[in-house]
Amino acid sequence: MYGFSCPGDFHQLRRACLHRGALFKDPLFPASAQSLFYRREPPLGLTWRRPRVSAAGPETSPNHHKQLLHTRPSSPPFHHTELIKALPICKDPRLFVDGISTRDLHQGSLGNCWMVAAISCLASEPSLWKKVIPDHTDQEWSPKHPDLYAGIFHFRFWRLGRWLDVVVDDRLPVSWDGVLLFCRSATPREFWSALLEKAYAKLNGCYEALEGGNTTEALIDFTGGVSEPLSLDREALSLHGDQRRALFHTLAEAHERKALITCSIRPAEGEAVESVLDCGLVRGHAYGITAVRKVRPQTGGKARLFMVRMRNPWGSTDWTGAWSQGSPQWQQMSRAEREKIGLGVRDVGEFWMEFEDFCHYFTDVVVCRLLERALLWSSYHWKEARLYGEWAPRSRCGGCINHRKTFLHNPQVKQKSKEEEVLICLQQEDRRVRRKDGEGQNLPIGFEVLRVEVNRCSRVQHVVEQAASSVYMDSRSVTLRATLPPGRYVVLPTTFLPGATGHFLLRLFSLSRIRLRELREDLPPPSLLQCFLPEPSVVTTVHLQRASGLSAPKQTGALDVYAIVRCENDAIRSRVFTADGNPEFNLRTIFYRRYPGIWSRGLLWDSLLGRARLHTAEPERSRGRVIDLRGGRSRSGCRGRIIVETSSSVCLTDL
Repeated sequence: MYGFSCPGDFHQLRRACLHRGALFKDPLFPASAQSLFYRREPPLGLTWRRPRVSAAGPETSPNHHKQLLHTRPSSPPFHHTELIKALPICKDPRLFVDGISTRDLHQGSLGNCWMVAAISCLASEPSLWKKVIPDHTDQEWSPKHPDLYAGIFHFRFWRLGRWLDVVVDDRLPVSWDGVLLFCRSATPREFWSALLEKAYAKLNGCYEALEGGNTTEALIDFTGGVSEPLSLDREALSLHGDQRRALFHTLAEAHERKALITCSIRPAEGEAVESVLDCGLVRGHAYGITAVRKVRPQTGGKARLFMVRMRNPWGSTDWTGAWSQGSPQWQQMSRAEREKIGLGVRDVGEFWMEFEDFCHYFTDVVVCRLLERALLWSSYHWKEARLYGEWAPRSRCGGCINHRKTFLHNPQVKQKSKEEEVLICLQQEDRRVRRKDGEGQNLPIGFEVLRVEVNRCSRVQHVVEQAASSVYMDSRSVTLRATLPPGRYVVLPTTFLPGATGHFLLRLFSLSRIRLRELREDLPPPSLLQCFLPEPSVVTTVHLQRASGLSAPKQTGALDVYAIVRCENDAIRSRVFTADGNPEFNLRTIFYRRYPGIWSRGLLWDSLLGRARLHTAEPERSRGRVIDLRGGRSRSGCRGRIIVETSSSVCLTDL
């Protein structure tokens, strides 16, 4: 009830606390060591304290409050811990002081820089943080109405396709000298960042569970977007200006569409995380990109400058190279000119770099595209299709394609595609909450995209053509951008090793609307009429590859070609190829035959160009053929040829 709920539960709980005149105490995330750490002991002198105390609640009276303010200890250990717990952290707390800003963030003593960097991105966009901090004005402390203070707050996070409401009390861990132990604001009486961190710690099990992570995870949790990692080849980018310009335009377009962009320098073997480079940048830290500009200075220098503005979430501009604070480049440009060409700095911790220097130092970029704006790429609106699935024990957890015997046991998701770019994202359930129990590691996951027959409606039994393949990573999210030719495809979300179980969400984005459907049956279900016919005994696949030497009929003079493949009572038609005498059909079909030995035929035109007849034996392995077309009429004596591949197998033994 007090954990991950709907927003209505928060309001109900707050009303109940106000009615009782008591401050809220979260029973699922208590003010105790179990909410802090699972491997180490809390520091000496740590206490849990609220930003303020109740005006009339049972925890303390006004006179008691005044007494406590004069008993603040100077050093541990304490012999009056209960008195210290009742002390407020400050006299006049606020959720926000002068709005929300990236300057509000100080990491504290927890190794969660990945989360702080994501919160810094969040703070730069009001439409985003208002989603994560709902009813922010209603949650604010009101000095005019202290009777409305109940010590309860709530935040929202996106997990596996759903927004979860997380309710917490406002008891925060404080060190012996009265300073917040973890994330805090530069303004001592501002508490939005500390309370947000506490809610995120509750979602993940405890504060220590937040140590170690990647910004990609947090950006997804805070936005519901799709994070697309880009690994930079520094050597290629330094040698090839066209690749560098292409990356610059990719980042510029993403930034224009309000995507959140972070970057980092991956430590090489033997290099320590958080070690500082000679240029002042820090390995392993997540920086934010807050502007991407192509500018033309009015005085001297290069004709054009490709520039990026960076943000260090820790509030210090460490960069010491060109265009760093106080560098000669700035001395050659007036403040008015900087503002005119868009090279201003908004916040503490921001600095500019030339893009060439950026490519020289940074190794990884994460672009988080915000789907609720419906603007992922270009000027069109992308549409999303999603499907929830499970790697189930014994039946649906076959491992990656390296494990040929079990690979096709994985979940199989069917989709159709036009000739267009698609973005496929596989997300697994979060396991960080299990770290307390010695588990909590992400599964190495990925997916394969197989091209299948255009009329397939049952599970794939043999891998024929791999259309695309993602990387395999022990990450919560794996993303692939690809352009798929027209046809039908099956996506297989997999773990790397067989036998691993868990839940996943598959998301697919494209300009056209796509429907995802999981294939569960090995054979297509019979229609009502087919229930009275014999069971299929042979599966025949026909791959109509291409035709050549076709010429237009005399009566029409046009050569718009399509093909029809018939088998028993089924017929599959290809798309139309306009003015093409050598069409590349690449049409895969599958037929479940009840009467083996039936003939199939293909390549029919409104005015018949020609017909080809195939006979498939029972059983028959894959066989390619080149067949002359017969029976049609055209201007020339050559009626053309088709290239086709067929195979047959006995259902009862092969399936």
